[in-house]
Amino acid sequence: MSPRPALRDVAELVRLPAVLTVPGDVLLGAAAAGWPDGRAAALGIGSGSALQYLAGMALNDYADRDVDAVERPHRPVPSGRVTARFALGLAGSLTAAGITAASLAGGQPARRRAFALAGAVWAYDLVLKQGRAGPVAMAAARFTDVLIGSGTRTRAALPAAAVVGAHTLAVTVVSRSEAEGGSARIGEGALAATGAVSAAAAAYAAARGRGGARLLAAGALLGAYAAVLAGAARTAAREPSAANVQRIVGTGVLGLLPLQAAMLVASGGTAAGVAAAGAWPLARRLSRKKAVT
Repeated sequence: MSPRPALRDVAELVRLPAVLTVPGDVLLGAAAAGWPDGRAAALGIGSGSALQYLAGMALNDYADRDVDAVERPHRPVPSGRVTARFALGLAGSLTAAGITAASLAGGQPARRRAFALAGAVWAYDLVLKQGRAGPVAMAAARFTDVLIGSGTRTRAALPAAAVVGAHTLAVTVVSRSEAEGGSARIGEGALAATGAVSAAAAAYAAARGRGGARLLAAGALLGAYAAVLAGAARTAAREPSAANVQRIVGTGVLGLLPLQAAMLVASGGTAAGVAAAGAWPLARRLSRKKAVT
């Protein structure tokens, strides 16, 4: 029997700091839909999505173990600190726990979407990642995660889900070049995507925000989002090394937090927006110790 891996190695396997970006998806969907099941239920559903995210990260390293042995031998599985069997088992257990948590908190609508989310995650990691549909599958997972919080009021949450999905699509496209770097077009494309997502989120905030204070707060958060992501993109456009491309990806993963926060504030979820905004510097600090990509 293989020894149980150290907790620090499991934390690295599941990209622990990045899980802070997940509950905001569900809370955003719930806020956009008018909190159909209440805030407590949204938090419970969000915890289920967080477990599924951790599952997806473990499954990612299980699926990529042969490629990582060449490109990223320092990762937990190819380095031998975590066995492939443990990673797969952890992914399955966390997926089941995540679906159960979402079902208990949100009933049948949340259960259906939690299964859809699991399907998107497992399909991406095991089948679709290397193909053209890979980025779309990842974007669909985040899109679905927002909708999980909307209960039966799906239509109200679609615009917010589309913004989160578009951000995720752009980050995932860039992530395909993080191991080897590429051309300046990667940074230029990321810069254009940042502008497009920022504009879409600003339009959402303008349509949903009531009162000058909400719009000002949402605008400030979107400004921070755009500034940080654009800075990483411009650096990669000047020097498209693997490190700079990876910086776009890491910045983009954690950049979901101010993006979520801006739309949460505009949707009336002020407390949730403040929590998401406050989690951003914490996640960035933690990411210096544990990678998020």
